[in-house]
Amino acid sequence: QVQLVESGGGLVQAGGSLGLSCTASGRIFSINASGWYRQAPGKQRELVAQISRGGSTNYADSVKGRFTISRDDAVNTVYLQMNSLKPEDTATYYCNVNTRDLFSQATNYWGKGTLVTVSS
Repeated sequence: QVQLVESGGGLVQAGGSLGLSCTASGRIFSINASGWYRQAPGKQRELVAQISRGGSTNYADSVKGRFTISRDDAVNTVYLQMNSLKPEDTATYYCNVNTRDLFSQATNYWGKGTLVTVSS
């Protein structure tokens, strides 16, 4: 019903920057919130950044001040600008969108992920 496609991952040196994009397509009645999560091998998936329908943002303490989440509803895209990258930021980054239908039923959708590798 809903597809999320991420782009922008790659290899970057410590201290560098990367911008991630997530574009949603399909049947979407309304979006409650959008966010970015990441998962390193052998570790739990963790929230990186989240933006609510009203525009409020929330960041993991580890990325606060370095990452910025934003949204462009006109093109159904959520962005994550990552600055001052550290090796510990290395992970697969996943886009997440929480939608609701006409009857207020909520559903989480996930992208397939994009790999970010930060070299030291």
